[in-house]
Amino acid sequence: MQIQKLNSCSETKARAGEITTAHGVIKTPVFMPVGTAGSVKSLSPNDLIETGSQIILGNTYHLLLRPGTEIIRSAGGLHRFMSWDGPILTDSGGYQVFSLGGLNKISEDGVVFRSKIDGSSHKLSPSISMDIQRTLGSDIVMAFDECTPYPATQAAAKISMELTHRWEERSLKYFRSTEPYYNHEQELFGIVQGSVYPELRKTSAKALVDMGFDGYAIGGLSVGEPKDDMYGMTDIVTDILPQDRPRYLMGVGKPEDLVAAVALGIDMFDCVLPTRNARHGIMFTWDGPISAKAAREKDVHEPLDAECSCYTCQNFSRAYLRHLFKANELLVYRLASIHNIHFYHSLMDAMRKAILADEFSQFQSSFQSRYNIKRAESGVGSN
Repeated sequence: MQIQKLNSCSETKARAGEITTAHGVIKTPVFMPVGTAGSVKSLSPNDLIETGSQIILGNTYHLLLRPGTEIIRSAGGLHRFMSWDGPILTDSGGYQVFSLGGLNKISEDGVVFRSKIDGSSHKLSPSISMDIQRTLGSDIVMAFDECTPYPATQAAAKISMELTHRWEERSLKYFRSTEPYYNHEQELFGIVQGSVYPELRKTSAKALVDMGFDGYAIGGLSVGEPKDDMYGMTDIVTDILPQDRPRYLMGVGKPEDLVAAVALGIDMFDCVLPTRNARHGIMFTWDGPISAKAAREKDVHEPLDAECSCYTCQNFSRAYLRHLFKANELLVYRLASIHNIHFYHSLMDAMRKAILADEFSQFQSSFQSRYNIKRAESGVGSN
């Protein structure tokens, strides 16, 4: 998988290109809304299209547990099951090894874990993860990895990284020995690990490039480390990854982090933040996040963002949204999520245009001077 029609910024590593998948062309940089269980919370596929979504993310672990892979296979794959015709990326389940650590046991062979739903025992390994993602039929498949926790000693991070490399090599070999189920090609991404240690990140990136994946992700960041470390590790890795392959920074993030990471050469992002924060009343605008629940909004009969063309801003006021939150009306989750997802896509579009015009440095400076991350009363960035 190549990233084509690639334009680069002369003053930063920012780049804009196109990634061709079996279900459409993705223009980068791109943000992927998270559809953990085959649904981006509160939004229909039509809502996603209208917000500008190009590709969404599904979760191997959660879809394995419910509804189960056989049901999805009998439906003809995840695209048909959820009525989404665009590209889908699925994670490998490796992140759940990290986030649900109390429920699993890790060995060289893989992970045995208990379901958070009913306590039943399951196993994930490189081959099992590849089989599940073949069954899901995603356009982009992620190699099975272990997300190194933070903080971790350099010795522990090295052991984790080396296990990830062995798992990823097995993932790649097994994936290449199998065929897709639904008459469309799938691509496999490797995941760079190494925690916050520069030499480990360099070692990991070089090892994965030697394996020869279709694209490359950077994992194990945005897990509690200082931002300077997140940016520093990203900068190191993008210097090593091939120029003609997509680069994906996993689990990031906040608007200010998206802008910083695009400047470092990242093409793809995912995060639960826009929809999760929407459900808590935290709304993103070009002037920074605001709390739609705040008392100051109760009689403000203006849109969330006068510059926004989304359905929510074109039809509803801040006062109305606050009323819906206070009345616990379900409609507000959809309206708030539409706005936040639309904002994220608008941000990515603005960055793409700036890169194509070779004006990204000016865009980044303007964004940073305007975007005030302290405007919301509470909850910004909370998980």
